[in-house]
Amino acid sequence: MTRIAIFASGAGSNAQKIIDHFRDSDQVRVSLVVCNKPGAGVLRIADNEGIPSLVIEKEKFFRDNAYTDELQEAGIDFIILAGFLWKIPVDLIRAYPGKIINIHPALLPAYGGKGMYGNHVHQAVIDHHEKESGITIHYVDEQYDHGDIIFQAKSPVLASDTADTLASRIHQLEHQHYPAVIEQLLQI
Repeated sequence: MTRIAIFASGAGSNAQKIIDHFRDSDQVRVSLVVCNKPGAGVLRIADNEGIPSLVIEKEKFFRDNAYTDELQEAGIDFIILAGFLWKIPVDLIRAYPGKIINIHPALLPAYGGKGMYGNHVHQAVIDHHEKESGITIHYVDEQYDHGDIIFQAKSPVLASDTADTLASRIHQLEHQHYPAVIEQLLQI
């Protein structure tokens, strides 16, 4: 049994899709939801699904051991970032080498880096008159949105798009592809 932790900061729509995807799996279990924002929607999802959650605080995450003790105590084998807005500390990357992935709402390496999340990304894509955008699933390293790319899917950017309309199409790509790519990575 591979035990995964989902790290999220917001509403948790990708977390819900991942939980749904692996609900009946006898090989993968979503064993922990980690969140840096008390009251975030993803914590309600964890509670509704009966999945333990861990609310983390910045000082310990960045200056202590990045909660590696708690993750290892929970038996976590793999970490999935699903809208988690903090950079992952080196201690956590070293504790889980090649076992942390992220999804980004653009075609990296373009439109990545600090501050590039959510509608900030979509507005930048529109402002630069890009013809397409999409999603990138990648391994996590010491830099924002930098690790080796695992998978990309594309969507056209329409002349009439706003950040919200583009975000809606990008979310559909995330929900369609992220759980399946996770399953492939875990070789189920």
